[in-house]
Amino acid sequence: MKILVVDDERYIRNSLKEILGDEGYEVEEAEDGAKAVEMIDKEHYDVVLCDIKMPGKDGIEVLDYVTGQGIDSVMVMLSGHGDIQTAVDCLKKGAFDYLAKPLDLNRLLITVKNAGDKNTLVKDNKVLKKKVYGCKMVGSSAALANIRAMIDKVAPTDARVLITGANGTGKELVARSIHAQSLRSAMPYIEVNCAAIPSELIESELFGHEKGSFTSAIKQHKGKFEQADGGTLFLDEIGDMSLAAQAKVLRVLQEKKLSRVGSDKDIQVDVRVVAATNKDLAKEIAEGRFREDLYHRLSVILIKVPSLDDRREDIPELVNYFAEEICSESGKAAVPFSPEAVKLLQARHWPGNIRELRNVVERLLILGGNPVSAGDVESFV
Repeated sequence: MKILVVDDERYIRNSLKEILGDEGYEVEEAEDGAKAVEMIDKEHYDVVLCDIKMPGKDGIEVLDYVTGQGIDSVMVMLSGHGDIQTAVDCLKKGAFDYLAKPLDLNRLLITVKNAGDKNTLVKDNKVLKKKVYGCKMVGSSAALANIRAMIDKVAPTDARVLITGANGTGKELVARSIHAQSLRSAMPYIEVNCAAIPSELIESELFGHEKGSFTSAIKQHKGKFEQADGGTLFLDEIGDMSLAAQAKVLRVLQEKKLSRVGSDKDIQVDVRVVAATNKDLAKEIAEGRFREDLYHRLSVILIKVPSLDDRREDIPELVNYFAEEICSESGKAAVPFSPEAVKLLQARHWPGNIRELRNVVERLLILGGNPVSAGDVESFV
């Protein structure tokens, strides 16, 4: 855990650094509020121990800055001139705790531990929310408006959807949005990357297996279809699925039942299937690599996700969104991009689409200045 100690008295900074360092914490120090803000802008600190009374920018101003910028650091305020009202005011402003000087060592260590636990909880909560609600589609282009309109119409139905588009365009985002707006949104949403599972394991992964059905089957396993019962199953990169597995998927779609590997017992399932591919399935069908009957079962609704090159007007919004998201994840204030930098990014070819753009934004936030300039784009992209 990384801690910043802010105090204008050197001996207090040194004492706290030594005590907390002995407990295994990584500790840095700032002699005043202005230096603390400068350091907080550049680095993420899990906990900030901040004196209130300091020359220049005081501790209350540091607290206001951290909470106002939405920075994740947990603030613990210190003061040798404290009273109840000051403590209450700090807590109202978002401080985690207030410690009076001279500091009680045991209380200090307990407070720091609890503050670190809170920081971990906040981070975990953000990750969880991102997983659950991470279906925000950023942009105002006509192409994206058409996708949103299609999702609004399709989501409340149980119609199967086939999403097509190049790698990195956001097909998974469309699938999550369909589920989030569907009548099944409270039920499971299960993702399967068909390209990432070896062909010999895909059937077990999708349909499950019984104990002893093959060498490594040491216990019964429920497949993704069963796990998604009542909800949505997203079959990503379905164009890479083997013909044998395609035949079994077709049966489930037709009969709404499956049998696990090693069993002849039928299991009823109620699953909405949303599939995606970056391949030309018409070509795959013509060359015998994809079943035409399965294609027609999957493609009740077809949604083609446009490439980033076809929606360049969304790039400024995407850059701002990714910059805020990446900085928030690291507990830092958002770093702006200059208008010239954004124009250069808009003019660039994006073969990797939105995924590539996000990677570039992250690279520029690490290597570029504040704000990110056109020169940074020319140097690092």
